[in-house]
Amino acid sequence: MVRKFDDWWKTVPADLKAKARKGDESNKPLLNQVNYVLLHLHLAGKHDAKPTHEELKDWLHSGQVDVLRQGGK
Repeated sequence: MVRKFDDWWKTVPADLKAKARKGDESNKPLLNQVNYVLLHLHLAGKHDAKPTHEELKDWLHSGQVDVLRQGGK
């Protein structure tokens, strides 16, 4: 069983979430925003805080995270 994006997002430090999504909180998360968080977790050595490959794949395939912004902003 894989976590939902929102369940994982609740575990991300608030300052990192704010930097990744600043001004875009009302839209669905973008893959590049998730990648920003993953990079910073990796650089901080917080590997256990990163999602699994299966979770990332599920988030993309189920539409929990967008690869590109479709229309609008």
